[in-house]
Amino acid sequence: MPQIEEAQPKYLQIAHYIRDQILRGDLRPGGEVPSERQLAADWKVSRPTAARSLEALSHQGLVEKRQGSGTYVRSLEVNRRARELYGRARQTGKIYTPGEYAVITSAGWLEAPDHVAEALGLVKDRRAVHRRRVTNNQDGPITLSTSWFTPDVGQRAPKLMDPERIQEGTLMYVERMTGRQGSYAEDRMCARAATDEEAADLRLEPGSAVLVVHHVVFDLQDRPLEFAEATYPPHRWAFEQGYPLT
Repeated sequence: MPQIEEAQPKYLQIAHYIRDQILRGDLRPGGEVPSERQLAADWKVSRPTAARSLEALSHQGLVEKRQGSGTYVRSLEVNRRARELYGRARQTGKIYTPGEYAVITSAGWLEAPDHVAEALGLVKDRRAVHRRRVTNNQDGPITLSTSWFTPDVGQRAPKLMDPERIQEGTLMYVERMTGRQGSYAEDRMCARAATDEEAADLRLEPGSAVLVVHHVVFDLQDRPLEFAEATYPPHRWAFEQGYPLT
C-alpha cells in the first residue's frame, strides 16, 4: 500500500492509487480491478468506503461495473490532443509544437453561461475568468477554445486576465499559482452548426458543421480546476485512436 497524503479521504486515496495504475498501464483496458472485499481487506477500510472508491473511478470514466461479474477497466477514449498538450507542457515547458501558435482574442471577467457555471459549481456569484484563443498553424485555424476558471483561481493567477500568451501553458500556470494539481479530466463531445462568431474565427462558411468538446479538469480533491470549450473545424482530425480488431 502506498504512502499517500492523509489529508485526502480514504476512499479518494484508494481511487487515486487505482487510477494511477490504470494511467500507467499496470491495469489494462478490460482487466479486472480489485473487488470491494479485496480493497476493504488490503486498505483496512469498511466495505462502503471501498465501494465509494470504485464509484469515484466509475464517475471518472475509468472503470465499469458488470453485473454479477466485477469491475473492469474501460477502454479510454480521451481527448488525445488535450492529453498531449498537458504532457508536452509538463515535459518541455512549451504547449505548442513548432509551427503552431495561439492568438488570445479576449481575456478577463465575464458572466459565465449556464453550462459553464454548472461545470465549475458556480451558484450565487456567476462571474468567472475566461481566456479565449484561436490556435493556428501554416494551414490556418486548428481550433477555437475558451477556458473558464472560478473567481478564486482568477484572483490567485492574475496572468489569466492578460491577453498575452502564457508560455508554460494555462493549466501549468494555474497549478503553480494555486498549488492545486490537475488529476483527471472528463470530456463530452457533440457536433453542431457553428455560430457566426465561431465560423468567422475558424474561417468557415456560416452554418458549417463543427465538433465541440467540453473538457473539465479536476484536481486531486475532485474539485473543478478548469472548464474548456473547444471547437474544431470539420476538416481537422481532432481525435485518433488505434485498436485491435480481435
